[in-house]
Amino acid sequence: MYLEWVSAGKMLKALVGFICSIFLCIVVVVMAVGDPAGSFLAPVLLFVTAFVLVLFWNYRGLQIRVNEEKLLVQYGLLNRKSIALSDIAACEPTRASFRKYGGVGVRLGIDGSWAYMTSLGSAVRINPREGRPFVFSSNRPEEICTLISEGKRVQ
Repeated sequence: MYLEWVSAGKMLKALVGFICSIFLCIVVVVMAVGDPAGSFLAPVLLFVTAFVLVLFWNYRGLQIRVNEEKLLVQYGLLNRKSIALSDIAACEPTRASFRKYGGVGVRLGIDGSWAYMTSLGSAVRINPREGRPFVFSSNRPEEICTLISEGKRVQ
């Protein structure tokens, strides 16, 4: 019924690229100088760079699916949230802010909501009948809420 891929924000991509570039420049300089301490530092920095890139690849975006029965939001390999449409009390477009969530990623908001954020800005807030509210980034939050409302009426 509905499928959306929400890519990580440009700022996050630039930050990861900048950090990895700095680490790789340090590795090149240490290896060029031939410092004995570099034989320890270079592999450590290469490992950290690889770890940062794998972590970024895992959280490079989230996938949103809405069908006749449920909403499924998957963020990386391990973070998956599935909610039956009948268990949703309300759905509303919202704005995700740094003040409320403290950044991007899997977050706990100051209002007690769980959030899967790829970037700050447009998002969807799901208020379930039971449990914590759930917020996730979306490029088309109004469309998702409309589909959820229509899907609930059909059931």
